[in-house]
Amino acid sequence: MKTENLKKQIEFIKEIDKIKYIQRKTKLFNSDRHENDAEHSWHLAMMTLVLAEHANEPIDILKVLKMLLIHDVVEIDAGDTFLFDKNQEHDNRVEESEAAQRIFGLLPKEQATEFIQIWEEFEAAETPEAKFANAMDNFEPMLQNASNQGGTWAEFDVPYDTVIEKKKKIGDGSKTVWKYAKDLVDDCVEQGILKK
Repeated sequence: MKTENLKKQIEFIKEIDKIKYIQRKTKLFNSDRHENDAEHSWHLAMMTLVLAEHANEPIDILKVLKMLLIHDVVEIDAGDTFLFDKNQEHDNRVEESEAAQRIFGLLPKEQATEFIQIWEEFEAAETPEAKFANAMDNFEPMLQNASNQGGTWAEFDVPYDTVIEKKKKIGDGSKTVWKYAKDLVDDCVEQGILKK
């Protein structure tokens, strides 16, 4: 049984290597190079370790780390959806759910069930852990855009009100981080790298 589990786990490990090839719209800090999903997930995990004290409620850090390390694995099949895309519908829940079933389904049943439940919890964003994980997921691109003269905000002509509306849910996970993020966006307006 252990040998069979190991084979399944190795197949999953090989499959998720593909996440390294999923390019995001955001670029690395002070860089022209686009970030990939693996780099993004790692960065969010590190941000959680550093910023966990700012969560609105006590959180299980290990659970948040699991969420952040697996949340974008579904993009191997479903692709990355850019938050500020004006031409594409953002509701690809069916495709992502099918991807979760297929990719996590490569694992032994018990692990597959756990990973699917953790991914679904992240997507629902209702528990303290999911709210904080989503806060980190939304905060990192803001830091990147600010470091890149507006980054995707400037590139895709995203106005201030849209940024605030789409990112205010950061406050559900951390009011402290949201205050910082809002001040950062306001500073970007003052610097002329984000339109009001």
